[in-house]
Amino acid sequence: MYLSRIPLNPARKGTRLFVTSAQITHAAVMTSFPPSDHVAAADSTDNGRVLWRIDRAENTIHLYVVSPARPDFTHIVEQAGWPTTTTWVTRDYRDLLDDLAAGQRWHFRLTANPVRRAMDRARNDPTERGRTTGLDSSGQLQWLQRKAADHGFELGQCVSGDGKEPDVIITDRRSVTFQRHSHTVSLSTATFEGTLQVTDPQRLRGALVGGIGRAKGYGCGLLTLAPA
Repeated sequence: MYLSRIPLNPARKGTRLFVTSAQITHAAVMTSFPPSDHVAAADSTDNGRVLWRIDRAENTIHLYVVSPARPDFTHIVEQAGWPTTTTWVTRDYRDLLDDLAAGQRWHFRLTANPVRRAMDRARNDPTERGRTTGLDSSGQLQWLQRKAADHGFELGQCVSGDGKEPDVIITDRRSVTFQRHSHTVSLSTATFEGTLQVTDPQRLRGALVGGIGRAKGYGCGLLTLAPA
């Protein structure tokens, strides 16, 4: 597995297209692999899948990509970066994955598509579930807590006036709409930042290379770690 970071130039038209269209970014990322690696990179396997995320700060925009195959982002740099001065950085992800251990604390960032499925009452069948709907901030944090338990970590705790609460903030919330095969796709996304503690290294490895939640092909699901 590889983790890559590509700086994007906010003044370039290509960058504006990437930050406004998940479909365009998805296509650009998936064409970053040689033909011999493309199928392996596209498939979701035990070895992981391609995940990407766009991080925005005050004056910087970065595209992060996790992939089973080593990528070549020349075309993205030419369209949206600084082709004459800066390219991209790709690192082998195995060292971090292999070093995960129970009890470790990390700072994390995750952009996800937190949703719930409503019961399909029209069918009068409790086994049938209806369409997905977005969540408010409180619901999004509860969603993250449930996902943490399933993916080998627990959220850090901080002390507030009312006691302890999750050491997590939602730094960005967006409604994303784009066209896919003549259909309009709408996603509600949230970017979480905070601290976590590893409870099950194997499950957490799976989350880092396989993603968390839905819409993984469209900028959601990529969890990244940094020293706490």
